[in-house]
Amino acid sequence: MKHYTTQFFYLLAFLFLSLRLSAKDYQVSSPDGQILTTVNTDDGISWSTTVNGSAVFTHNKISLTVNEEVLGATTVKVKKAKETAVSSQVEAIVPVKSRIIDNTYNQLTLTFKNDFAVTFRLFNNGIAYRFETSKKGEVIINDEQVMLNFAGNYPIIFPEEETLLSHYERLYKNEKLSSLAEGKFCSLPTLIEGTNNIKIGITEADLFDYPGLFLEATASPRLNSKFPKVILESKPKGDRNITVVKEADYIAKTKGSRTFPWRVFMISQEDKDLVENQMVYLLSRECKIEDPSWVEPGLVAWDWWNDNNLYDVDFKSGIDNRTYKYYIDFASEYGIPYVILDEGWSKTTTNVLEPNPDIDIPELVAYGKERNVELILWSLWGPVDKDMDNILDQFQKWGVKGMKVDFMAQAGQYMVNFYERTAKACADRKLLVDFHGTYKPSGLRRAYPNVINYEGVKGMENCKWSDVITPEHDVTLPFTRMLAGPMDFTPGAMRNAHLKDYTKSHSNPMSLGTRCHQLAMYVVYDAPLQMLSDSPSNYYKEKECTEFLSRMKTVWDDTKVLDAKVSDYIVTARKSGEDWYLGAMTDDDARTLTIDLSFLESGDYEIEIMQDGLNAGKAAQDYQHITKQVDKNSTLEMPMASGGGWAAICRKL
Repeated sequence: MKHYTTQFFYLLAFLFLSLRLSAKDYQVSSPDGQILTTVNTDDGISWSTTVNGSAVFTHNKISLTVNEEVLGATTVKVKKAKETAVSSQVEAIVPVKSRIIDNTYNQLTLTFKNDFAVTFRLFNNGIAYRFETSKKGEVIINDEQVMLNFAGNYPIIFPEEETLLSHYERLYKNEKLSSLAEGKFCSLPTLIEGTNNIKIGITEADLFDYPGLFLEATASPRLNSKFPKVILESKPKGDRNITVVKEADYIAKTKGSRTFPWRVFMISQEDKDLVENQMVYLLSRECKIEDPSWVEPGLVAWDWWNDNNLYDVDFKSGIDNRTYKYYIDFASEYGIPYVILDEGWSKTTTNVLEPNPDIDIPELVAYGKERNVELILWSLWGPVDKDMDNILDQFQKWGVKGMKVDFMAQAGQYMVNFYERTAKACADRKLLVDFHGTYKPSGLRRAYPNVINYEGVKGMENCKWSDVITPEHDVTLPFTRMLAGPMDFTPGAMRNAHLKDYTKSHSNPMSLGTRCHQLAMYVVYDAPLQMLSDSPSNYYKEKECTEFLSRMKTVWDDTKVLDAKVSDYIVTARKSGEDWYLGAMTDDDARTLTIDLSFLESGDYEIEIMQDGLNAGKAAQDYQHITKQVDKNSTLEMPMASGGGWAAICRKL
């Protein structure tokens, strides 16, 4: 009887396996079992996903066209299916959100005939997949298909683009997927709201030697991939832009044996959890710098936003040594480690090997070093691309600490490779890099932690000529652009106004929202190199706020988002050493939020609070400065005016 039972069992197992193989379905779930992805190979390669049983994606077709051969097309044959479970921790070299990052996931790798594979990796907070090829020599990538079929006509926060030659500085459209006209396209990240408050943040990771991904609307609940093609010929348009003359009919020419970028889908049922997601960092290649201990994040005083507009000084300000010594003196007095010399310091915008006649870089470097302040020099990307070694050798010889490189405005393969060349060449000389006029972070900063920040955001520079940087925009960014990585929004305005009192000014700009809305950005926004964008004269006038800002950190041991709602408000707590820093921001709706401090360790703390004043709803610069004692059993109320904010430093006693 036992013999027949055993035979029957094996027969059932064989039938079950045969049914599974004939259906050509493979499944992988997140470690907690809440996210389930099914990969089907009946008709090409497609994947579907559920979250707690609710469909999110259905039959997403994917393929990679290599040398005119579509890998993943109609007929595919799986040679091997391998499942892996990993539970580890990653220590971040530049800890933007936390020093230790949990790296627990389940993985499915399907290896196909025709020398390619697809890997799906599921974390508890998202999905990622990528292609891998093992072909000989160099290959042409004609296209990659990333089709996203959503299970419903969901709302999307859509950073619509007008051209693939983009700085990624976009406002966000809130639309239903089917309301977006066919052919409209966006840069990444973008955010989808599914059923049951499921949020899906879409971006990419480990982007190397390949173009950046855009997504194109179809006037339906589907998005398709769109990539910049290789530029074969272009002509200059002024000193910083180009006109494309001729494009190739392919998107990349690359090694035949390689992994391709991860397609990343962050998933959260709580808005606050979305902001804590670090999948882009985890999915990107490890550090390539042998000893990165010289990379030092910090605050930086910036000249361009305030147009070198100084007052109560005994000299005429300008782009000259006297003015920058004043910036250095200010930075030194408040313990700010960096000063940026932006556009204008060099002889011309295309000759950054020589300073203008009123600037002596060695003298400024020496003056700064005596006061523990380092300099960062601005450059257009074009001169650096053409003469990288000579320019960076000169910067190193002068003794500056880094370079802010600007106006790339492309995400094609050549530009992606320029970023890596720049990061490596700067690392070889122990120089920091701040990319402006850039695409979003996509993993380079893990490989090269000297890449200390990225712009790629519609930030506060726009306040000089527009009124579009609204409080609602400000509280949308943590759930959109910041999903990809740190962002150089350039906060710190000391002139603050509500819309009725707001004035655009190139030389004397202001921000929309309250003073404390600005202060809170230093906690809420990820930025290892964080700007103080206003004039030193304004900071000297507002000593209480400046002293508070000067004690802000730019990297963190831990981050907890305590409460949040996309585009409405956010409350963030960050830990540095034994101390905690808290920041809250709201949109145009005044609100009072209540939080408990149970995340604190045992013991007493002194909390120093900067909160909207009683009249901040009318006078945006009004604030209150409060100090009191708290512990882990305390609760706090955060009263915020329209466009308001709240910030605090909680010091262990």
